[in-house]
Parts: sequence; structure tokens; C-alpha cells
Amino acid sequence: MGVILEILGNRVIQAAALAWAVAQALKVMLTLAISRRFDKSRVLGSGGMPSSHSAMACAMLMTIGYREGFSSSIFALAFCFSGVVMYDAAGVRRSTGRNAQVINQLMDMLSGNGYTFDEKRLKELVGHTPIQVLAGALLGMLIGTLMA
Repeated sequence: MGVILEILGNRVIQAAALAWAVAQALKVMLTLAISRRFDKSRVLGSGGMPSSHSAMACAMLMTIGYREGFSSSIFALAFCFSGVVMYDAAGVRRSTGRNAQVINQLMDMLSGNGYTFDEKRLKELVGHTPIQVLAGALLGMLIGTLMA
């Protein structure tokens, strides 16, 4: 039980978790405001505005920076980790979503011509635009700074 309490009391983890939760809540509210419907997939789903991965990584980054020092080795590690997370969100995962969109369109076109597919549609909303990543990063930096 002591280890669990230590983990739950870790300020870096608290900041990262809060940033993730706020970003996910913003996705739900933005979807509700734009489409006028509640989309339960936005509660835990990836992709969309703002990037919860970027928010979480940057909250961790800033909290570590303020608590351990911006010249510390652990801050350098968090900095590199955050960069990889944001690059992946806007690069690799965004490309994956685009590929899924094209494959789903091809499946739709072929389905009407006698082809049948056992597979479900591929998830298209997995990555982020650079603006979504930036918004998540700024949100995370703010939360990390406030929680440090």
C-alpha cells in the first residue's frame, strides 16, 4: 500500500494525469460544441484537439524542470521523451490515420461491387495536426508549471 501512496503522491504523475484528463475533457466539449452530440469515443480516444499525449508529456516535462532543475539529466530525458511523443503524434500517427481513411474509402467503393470485407472500418482519428500538438503542449506546459 505504501508504494501505491507514493505513486499517487508523486507530483510529476499528478501533473501528467491532470493534463491528460483536461485535454480529454476539452476534446469531449469541443466535439459537443461543434457537432452538437456527445461522442463517447472522445472520452478516452486518441486524436483530436488538443493532443492529450502532448499535454501529458509537457506537463511531466515542466514539473520535472521546476522540481529537479532545467539543467538536470532527468529534465533532459523528459525533454527528449516529449519531443518523440509530439513528433510521433503529428508524424507517424497522423500518417496512419490518413492511410486508414484511404483504405476505408477503398473498402466502401469495393463493397458496392460485389466485394465483402470481414474487417471493421479502420480507426481514422489516431494522430494530430501540428496545431493540435501545439495546443496540447501549451496546455501541458501550463498545468506542469502550475503544479510544480
